[in-house]
Amino acid sequence: MKVLHQTYEINASIDKVWDALVNPKQIDKWGGGKAKMSEEIGFEFELWDGEIHGKNIKVVKNEKLVQEWYSGIWDKPSIVTFLLKQVGDKTIVDLKQIDIPDTEARDIEDGWQDYYMEPLKKLLES
Repeated sequence: MKVLHQTYEINASIDKVWDALVNPKQIDKWGGGKAKMSEEIGFEFELWDGEIHGKNIKVVKNEKLVQEWYSGIWDKPSIVTFLLKQVGDKTIVDLKQIDIPDTEARDIEDGWQDYYMEPLKKLLES
């Protein structure tokens, strides 16, 4: 199992970044398909029309979002953590994902950049 760590600087307020992570209407604007998402603990979410799915396991508004993630046929979930920090008029997003299946690590690493965080950043900075 692999671990991934990436950091993003987004020229937007922490409120806007948080909203883009948990509001399905915002996710639909930058994501790759219909989203079901909430900021409620225990909420079972779906992204990319269900291709990615899981559950919110820890939620601290504008600060921390921890989720169980499944994609494909995985024996156990991967754990994704978003940590947000406001620095001036920018938001730093520290992304960590653990328990990534070895065979999918490269695609997942590229996917975060190409299909998740960069489109989210582009939407918020436009």
